[in-house]
Amino acid sequence: MRLGVVMDPIGSINIKKDTTFAMLLEAQSRGWELFYMEQQDLYLINGTAKATYKPLTVQRDEKSWFTLGEPIDDVMSQMDAVLMRVDPPFNMNFVYTTYVLEQAESDGVLVVNKPQSLRDANEKLFTAWFPDCCSPTLVTSQTQRIKDFLLEHEDIIVKPLDGMGGASIYRLKKADHNLGVVLETMTNHGKELTMVQRYLPEIKQGDKRILIVNGQPVPYALARIPAEGETRGNLAAGGTGEGRTLTDRDRWLCEQIGPTLVKKGLFFVGLDVIGDYVTEINVTSPTCVQELDNQYGLNISALLMDCIEEKIA
Repeated sequence: MRLGVVMDPIGSINIKKDTTFAMLLEAQSRGWELFYMEQQDLYLINGTAKATYKPLTVQRDEKSWFTLGEPIDDVMSQMDAVLMRVDPPFNMNFVYTTYVLEQAESDGVLVVNKPQSLRDANEKLFTAWFPDCCSPTLVTSQTQRIKDFLLEHEDIIVKPLDGMGGASIYRLKKADHNLGVVLETMTNHGKELTMVQRYLPEIKQGDKRILIVNGQPVPYALARIPAEGETRGNLAAGGTGEGRTLTDRDRWLCEQIGPTLVKKGLFFVGLDVIGDYVTEINVTSPTCVQELDNQYGLNISALLMDCIEEKIA
């Protein structure tokens, strides 16, 4: 098996937490050949997807966790599968990369997650396809609509559609003196769509990350507990992770969403759940594998590699 990975610079990852690193270790343990790429290494020529990729070996050593071989310039169809693991922001360069990967897919390469679905399933907006799973939500560029939503729900969250890690997320109440400037900033003076959700006080018990592999949930979630004085539970925003067994409601949410994920070729996905509701569906580069593996003695990456083997067989 020849597995390529498109990711952010491997030299800057934290190997204690990085999910892509865990995936690569598992693939390597199966005897698979690994090949490393960054977005700028991919290109199209006469409609054919090619890349300059480097043979990769990884080891759990905090001082020297990877070794790269000499670069190879060749068609991407030399790969059996490619992991697309580039972090947001979801910008046009990301979109262009998915077009190259889609051409590789047409040449027989299994791309995880499916390039077209990475474009189609915005991590915030995709929740709209499952309204029964979500709390009251508004997507608009019009500040008056947001003010009306705030008047109705009294306590709201406003977030950009292209961010990650809790960046630029605001909690607003009716008496907030910064309401006007926040809404102007988030909508670019009424020109750009933004997401508004009713504030869920259950965030104090954690924003749960539920990982779904090939439509099936891992039986435990990582509840990301906000730091003192924080609204956001994201680990990148200072939250702490605590493992939780999935509730019946969690499993119901996964049952509603899982079949659509499989149909769209989204084989590794992270649901963000606060209380009883899904707030985001993370499809680009979901994390929290190592935290759950360590707390529960799991090997979540093995579930994904089993899925890849099954799809290629």
